[in-house]
Amino acid sequence: MSATNSPYDPVEVADLSAEAVQGAVDTALAAVAAAQDLDQLKAARIAHAGDRSPLALANREIGALPPHAKADAGKRVGQARAAVRSAIEARQHELEAERDARVLVEEAVDVTLPYDRRSRGARHPLTTMHERIADVFVAMGWDVAEGPEIEAEWINFDALNIGPDHPARTMQDTFFVGSETSGVVLRTHTSPVQIRTLLDRPLPVYVACPGRVYRTDEIDATHSPVFHQVEGLVVDEGITVAHLKGTLDHFAREMFGPATKTRWRPSYFPFTEPSLEFDVWFEAAKGGPRWIEWGGCGMVNPRVLAAAGVDSERYTGFAFGIGIDRTLMFSRDVTDMRDMFEGDVRFTALFGAEL
Repeated sequence: MSATNSPYDPVEVADLSAEAVQGAVDTALAAVAAAQDLDQLKAARIAHAGDRSPLALANREIGALPPHAKADAGKRVGQARAAVRSAIEARQHELEAERDARVLVEEAVDVTLPYDRRSRGARHPLTTMHERIADVFVAMGWDVAEGPEIEAEWINFDALNIGPDHPARTMQDTFFVGSETSGVVLRTHTSPVQIRTLLDRPLPVYVACPGRVYRTDEIDATHSPVFHQVEGLVVDEGITVAHLKGTLDHFAREMFGPATKTRWRPSYFPFTEPSLEFDVWFEAAKGGPRWIEWGGCGMVNPRVLAAAGVDSERYTGFAFGIGIDRTLMFSRDVTDMRDMFEGDVRFTALFGAEL
């Protein structure tokens, strides 16, 4: 008769004892705290939290314990591994913050240091001229008004008393957006801004309207399909040609110098009546004093006032228009308009770094 079988009770695994687990944790925490950079921390993580670390190997031995001992050992090893992971994460955040702060100092670039590889940038001289002209009128108490470059044909022509049979209405001079019957054009002058101003603002109005305009001109030394104008508009009670002349005389002196003179010649524009062209005499940088044609002007045609809903029996006004490109050419002796649009830094450098 066989003897009674005794229950299987293996010897407790030494790696799972409380002393061994705590010792592994203490060693891991010391290694993590001693890591001076992220590479050292990575080595410590592999050694003490990797698949072959003491705590990972101890975790594998839990299966060899009797059932009543597994729960306690599992809890002890789990808490130990969590403590090591938490210490590693905390140390990693510290080392990353130290690295980022060090990079900001070690890799900082002093953008104020002098350099010689490229010349300094600057505003284009046309932009500078544009702002200078605006400053003249703002100093006189005027406003600066702007409008869209793609414009309704009615505002660009009809409201300015340019009838359907006027030559400027043909494809020869005007860029149409779409077909010639689309009713939408690239504005041929900045006068549409005057119409929009009269429609949108209460009277009286004193505005300067600078901007880019388009016409179907072939580009050469004195013409371009894209150029810049500034137009002025005043509508108030009691405005006369004397106000117009005083304004343009002051404007000319601001642009060309205090010795500048103006002269006036009869002309025709559909949006002014009477209409005038005016020339300026000034001391050019090259070639000495001379007369040049600068622009057109006149009293606002009553038809234009009526189109904008202004009572022409009560209000009168004047308007003028000059080319900003021509002003730059005359004042700085630029002989070829193409130089202003080709983007050659040698041209801009002649005007200095006007930042």
